[in-house]
Formats: sequence, structure tokens, C-alpha cells
Amino acid sequence: MKTGPRYKIAKRLGASVFEKTQTQKFAIAQERSSKNKRRGRRRGPSDFGKQLLEKQKVRVTYGITEKQFRNYVHKATTTHGVTPVEALHRQLELRLDNVAWRFGLVPTRRAARQLVAHGHLMVNGHRTTIPSRHIHLADRISVRDGSKSSALFTGFSERLDEQPLPSWLSWNPKTMEGSVQEVPTIASVDTAGDLSIVLSFYSR
Repeated sequence: MKTGPRYKIAKRLGASVFEKTQTQKFAIAQERSSKNKRRGRRRGPSDFGKQLLEKQKVRVTYGITEKQFRNYVHKATTTHGVTPVEALHRQLELRLDNVAWRFGLVPTRRAARQLVAHGHLMVNGHRTTIPSRHIHLADRISVRDGSKSSALFTGFSERLDEQPLPSWLSWNPKTMEGSVQEVPTIASVDTAGDLSIVLSFYSR
């Protein structure tokens, strides 16, 4: 998905949308920019503006297109037995590229999408190149044998220390294989934004 200048987008949507903008330097620049805006503008954004901003923040964070996002929202609002917010959260978190990032295999979600697209991962023993593939509880995700020695996974141990594995995932660093142990919930993993506001945007 094409996003444009990351620094400019992160200033509008927040540092959390890109891992590389989550630095002290960016935070200082953002705070300075916010102060200038407060001096020059009296009224805040409208409710529509807030909803649009939140929707864009979530969409850019996960690196998905508007069409994909609309499909996720439609499924979430028609799923029975779970709230739309939880259903949307599950769909976003259980994308293969996001799961690969949560495993700590690569430092960013963007890199995780490339990892999958280039065929470095396997699901249930079969090579896959679809970043948006939905992962189920019984699925086994592993690094392809021919990719295990790749420089892509340099620093994997350090990333695990910096980004602890979520409780709903399991990963064996020796075999480079993992799985989803339980369905992720909003309580078990941080969301990229307020999904209730996002759903309000699409329900207009």
C-alpha cells in the first residue's frame, strides 16, 4: 500500500502509525507543532474530522487499503456472538503480516508485509505470499527452511527483548515456528486506535 511521506503522515495521524517515527526527536517536533497549532486555532476538529483521523490512523498502521478496511468493517458489523469492535480487532490482528510482526521476526509491519509477499513464511507447511491471509487457532506459522539463514532475521533475539511476545501467541526460536494460542482481544493487546470511533465513521 502506498502511503506517501511517512514523517508528514505521522505528524497528522500520530507517531504510532509507523514504528520508525516513534523516537524522541519526532516527539519533540510533534510537541512543538502542537503548541503552534493551539496558538493559531481556537476551534478543534469536528466529530467527522475526529472519526476520519482515527480511521486513517488505524488503516495506515496496519497498512491496508480503503477497500480492505471497508470489507473488514462490513464483516465485523455482521458477525454474531461478538461485538463489532472485538470482531474488527480480531480481523486486523490475525492478518499474517501482523502476526509475523507480533512474533518479532522483523522490526516493522511494512517489513512483515514484504516478508510474506516474498514467500519467506509458511502456513501449515505450505508457502504463502498473501500478507492479508487470516490466521486461525490451528494454523502453524513457520519460516521457510531456505530463509532461516537469511539476513532478514538478524537481530531477532534483540527484538524479542524489546517487544515481548503477546500472551495469545507462542513462538519457538529454535525451530522458528509459532502459532496463535488464543483469539486476541482488546484487553490482551493494544489497539492502533479507537475502533468504536472508526465504526461510527462507517455507520454514517
